[in-house]
Amino acid sequence: MRLFKLLVIGVIILCGLSFLLSLLFPSTAVVERTGVINAPIDTVYAHVSNLRAWDGWNPWTRPDSTATLVYSDPAAGTGAWYSWEGKLNSGKVTILDSAPGKGVHYLLDIKGVRPVNSGIELKPTADGKGTAIFWHQEIKLGLLPWWKLRGFVADKIYGPVMESGLTKLSQVCEHR
Repeated sequence: MRLFKLLVIGVIILCGLSFLLSLLFPSTAVVERTGVINAPIDTVYAHVSNLRAWDGWNPWTRPDSTATLVYSDPAAGTGAWYSWEGKLNSGKVTILDSAPGKGVHYLLDIKGVRPVNSGIELKPTADGKGTAIFWHQEIKLGLLPWWKLRGFVADKIYGPVMESGLTKLSQVCEHR
């Protein structure tokens, strides 16, 4: 019985120390990717501001092949949204701000997961023929230790997916 008490006390102390240590970890995780697309900024903006166009390049547009998508009308610009309902999950993307030639700021809200503030910023390249793109996501991690530990691997998990999305967006815009 004494061994059992020591084991329980040890587990409680370990959990308490883990929680206290996690308070030192950052409360947000930021994942960023950049690229250059050899297409005019208006062409790129047309693909990032219209949620119906996301199906051609965004790796998260179809999180579940059986999901049904519902779009707002209009599906582009500030206030536009799309939602999905599928076997794996459900959620909604809402464009919070959209500025022609500059990009979009949107909120990704997946059921059971903290909302993700995201943005795609656009700038003309120095020669004016291409578009520099900056895609970022900010994930609020909360106070729980297991969520904060997830922040350390967020870049490794989401970064490659964002890179594939930028590659697809580049292909779509350059072959127009």
